[in-house]
Amino acid sequence: MIYADNAATTQLDPEALAAMMPYLKSEYGNASQPYAFAHSAKKALKEARADIASCINADAEDIYFTSGGTESDNWALKGTMYAHGDHRGLITSQVEHNAILHSATAIERMGYPVTYLPVDPECTVSLTALKDVITDNTRLVSVMLSNNEVGTIQPIRELASIAHERKALFHTDAVQAVGHIKVDIKELDVDLLSASAHKFNGPKGIGFLYIKKGTSLLPFNDGGAQEFGMRAGTENIASIVGMATALKSNCTLLESHQKHLNSLEEELLKGLQQSGLDFVRNGSNHRVPGNVSLSFKGADGEMLLHRLDLMGICVSTGSACDSKNTQVSHVLKAMDIPEEYARGTIRISLGKNNTLEEVQTIIKSIQKVLR
Repeated sequence: MIYADNAATTQLDPEALAAMMPYLKSEYGNASQPYAFAHSAKKALKEARADIASCINADAEDIYFTSGGTESDNWALKGTMYAHGDHRGLITSQVEHNAILHSATAIERMGYPVTYLPVDPECTVSLTALKDVITDNTRLVSVMLSNNEVGTIQPIRELASIAHERKALFHTDAVQAVGHIKVDIKELDVDLLSASAHKFNGPKGIGFLYIKKGTSLLPFNDGGAQEFGMRAGTENIASIVGMATALKSNCTLLESHQKHLNSLEEELLKGLQQSGLDFVRNGSNHRVPGNVSLSFKGADGEMLLHRLDLMGICVSTGSACDSKNTQVSHVLKAMDIPEEYARGTIRISLGKNNTLEEVQTIIKSIQKVLR
């Protein structure tokens, strides 16, 4: 099998698994308990929080553990918008992940105004578009750091600056960016940031939300005092430790991973261009390494996905979170990709474990199917 769908999920790092094992087997104490047996779990929780904070240049007490990116996004939007009950507005973009878009729809049903920013053909939100719609009645702006379908990196710092000028908060869904590009919350100047471990070689079912000190939002769960009283529930120590280990490893090796992925991308595009196939690469030149969205003229992306699957190659068509639908994705529609290309779209998302030989096999397999 050749796995080339790393934007959907990644392989668990062996060192992350090894770090998790003691807390799954012998060190299974509840970190909230006062006796000595719980001290190891409590210490691991504290160290993991500090390690994750250091990876994004945050303070440890601003990191809140969640079940993943979807929960973090839901909490950031609903917790912020409902905090005061004054029905101030939300602004987001048309190309967000469904965790944001569906949360926005739910917020809209509660009577809060929601505005959806357009993007250009490269999937970039313009600063002018935000300036045109933001008002003093806007409470929150949420724009993703990197798009999950095409990899485009948004101008988050500049967008956040516009929001802050109007006294609005700024959230970014950084699920596809953390562990893959440099993420510094002080440089970005965001108030909230979402991340998910399984996107950077950590375990599934765990993530975090960065909440800047002084940001007003409602608790996610009521009950115990876990997560500084903001998210009740016994902590998943093993997964938290695995997430911290995986993120620290990826951030340490960030430059070498990016160099490797850029070389694989170059080989992939060169091989497909030499084949004479009519296709376009979607997204901006400013994008996350490894995320390659390709639209083949006159092809059927769903057919291509399944034919490649029969050859033992895993890719996705459009967004993996929208895999039950065969229509053109909302991202490609927002980018105004021509229909004859958009329907032939697949996403090849390469990871640090992919090889040059695998890329060459993918090239030959696509040629075989489309010819």
